[in-house]
Amino acid sequence: MPLNKYAPQAATHRRTQSAILEGAKNLIATVGLAKMSMIEIADTSQISRATLYNHYRDKESVLAALCDSEIRRLVSIAQSAPNPTDALEVLSIQISSDGALANMRICDPAPLTQVMAATAHPLWLQFNDALAMILGSQILADLATRWLIGQAIQPLTPEDSRLQAEFLIARANI
Repeated sequence: MPLNKYAPQAATHRRTQSAILEGAKNLIATVGLAKMSMIEIADTSQISRATLYNHYRDKESVLAALCDSEIRRLVSIAQSAPNPTDALEVLSIQISSDGALANMRICDPAPLTQVMAATAHPLWLQFNDALAMILGSQILADLATRWLIGQAIQPLTPEDSRLQAEFLIARANI
C-alpha cells in the first residue's frame, strides 16, 4: 500500500497552525488584543511572516481560528468528563482561569463583551449544541452556556465553580 506523500506536509501544516494559535493566545494574555500585530504573532510563533500569511490573511482571521480552536478544546474537555457536573466544573475552571480572558478583562473589555454577547454566532451555537449532548438537555445547555459566558467577564473560584455546577445540575433534575 503506497504511503500518502502529503502526510508529512499535513502534519507540518497542523503544527504550524497550532504554533500560530498558541502564539496569538499568549500575546493576548501578555500584551492584549489591541496591541497584538501580525508581526508579533509571527515572532511569538517562531515562524516567518510569509508562513503566517500563508495560513491567515489578517489578525481577524487568526482570532477567528483561535476562537474556533478554543471552543473545540473546551468541548473536548467537557466530553471527557465522567458526568455532567464534572463537565460544567471543568469548563468553569478553564474559562475562569484563562490568562487570555483575564488580560482581555483589563486591556480589551469592549471586544470581550462583544464576543461574549454574540450568542447567536455559529461558534456559540456549536458549543451550546455540544453541551446539550453532554448534559442531556437543551434547556440545561442554554443555562450552562450563559453561566459559562458570564465567567469570561466575572470569573469564579474553583470552589464556586464546583458549587454552582452542582446547583445547576441539581436544579435541572427537579
